[in-house]
Amino acid sequence: MRVDGITSADGAPITVHTTGTGPDVVILHAGGVPRQHYHGLAEALEHRFTVHLYDRRGLPGAAPLDGSETVATDLADLSAVLRHTGARSLLGHGSGGFLALRAGLTLPVYRIAVYDPALSVSGRPASDFLDPLEEAVHAGDQARALTVLTRGTHPDSLAAKLPFGLALLLHRQLLRTPGKRAAADLLPTVLPEIRRIREHDGPPADYAGITADVLLAAGARSPEHFAENCRTLAEAIPHGQALIVAGAAHDAAVTAQDELVRPVSRFLAGAPIA
Repeated sequence: MRVDGITSADGAPITVHTTGTGPDVVILHAGGVPRQHYHGLAEALEHRFTVHLYDRRGLPGAAPLDGSETVATDLADLSAVLRHTGARSLLGHGSGGFLALRAGLTLPVYRIAVYDPALSVSGRPASDFLDPLEEAVHAGDQARALTVLTRGTHPDSLAAKLPFGLALLLHRQLLRTPGKRAAADLLPTVLPEIRRIREHDGPPADYAGITADVLLAAGARSPEHFAENCRTLAEAIPHGQALIVAGAAHDAAVTAQDELVRPVSRFLAGAPIA
């Protein structure tokens, strides 16, 4: 990949990674999931698109968090990336989907594809796990924080169905693996993102001002609130359409699952998704 260093409006450094040939698309990663986890997705798209990726603040290699960040901070960073690349299409996953949709309200983007966007729509999903999560993160109890987070964001998962003590023990064991330890180290960046999303809770009409073409995709095996929110927003956004991806779980964007890549690629190219 080509690597370019740019700066945001406040002088914060941003490193943009680029691959492929064709119309420009910016991938926005999910919370606590670094850019390199989306290299497979970029490779799946690079034959049709010029794909740009960058790490949002707080992740390794990006500007550190100082506690003053807001959605406006994220949008200013994205605006700098759009100016540098000339991209007018976004592909967001999880909290990156939230950022992509907020960008659709204020930034010059024409196509927005999101997968399992992390949204708070009319109080859905519940966020009563946030205070216990914050307590665990501040106490440095990574296993408890991961248990609370998983049970709160994936209520149909095994960890949510197990008794809390057993789920906690499971996460203590999982923290012995490098991948789970790396994820746990990024929990301090995940918590403020979830807080910002919750602060922007509101009715679907909050997104009715988006004039871009929007594809709101959710995995058939993801927590149900993703599909519910995608359907309701597709009705509110003038050029929005919802898609439930058969057989896909929340990690389908990271694994570049073909059932997701195909319709997203067609949408970003301006073709019918089916």
